[in-house]
Amino acid sequence: MKSPDTTHPHHPYMVECAAEASRIARGVTAEQLDLPTHCGDWDVRALVNHWVLYTSHGLEHRALRKPLPDELTKRDFTTAPDWAGAYAAQLDRAVAAWADPSVWDGDIDLGMGPFPATDLAGMVIKELAVHGWDVAMATGQDFRVSEGAACFVLNVVETHGDLYRQYDGFAAPVTVSADAPVFDRALALSGRDPESGAQQ
Repeated sequence: MKSPDTTHPHHPYMVECAAEASRIARGVTAEQLDLPTHCGDWDVRALVNHWVLYTSHGLEHRALRKPLPDELTKRDFTTAPDWAGAYAAQLDRAVAAWADPSVWDGDIDLGMGPFPATDLAGMVIKELAVHGWDVAMATGQDFRVSEGAACFVLNVVETHGDLYRQYDGFAAPVTVSADAPVFDRALALSGRDPESGAQQ
């Protein structure tokens, strides 16, 4: 039995990617919210709203085994004067909710049936990183991630890539060199071109 102060081995990646997402969010200016992104028809505002909803509010609600309220799914988070600060605070709450290793056990009901909590948490960590990169590319920022976190994200993309493509979450993989950085390989496998910052 794990001691109370022992977190799940994947939790540090959540902490790291959440911190980087917060940093990127704080670098987005009001003037950039209407800029285009490479994520379909989404501008920066639409991308940020999706990112904030699922990686902070959604992440906490999943830990608590509660559905997302309709009000949250319809909210434009970017209309708040300090939406990035609010996002950072909500991320802190979400990450704290997953600090309890027991939260990673069992399944979470997504409304379409049960899904392993560990897998779902990993997919949200991937969302923090990959959409963090998307926002960074659209707003002229650099997204930074450790080698360990990059390896984790690559594993999630490799494991669940077909599921994402089934729901148009990923485009077709992009070819990169075999010796490309690990995070570039994860981006490429998710249909993003790490060289041009574009989704194919």
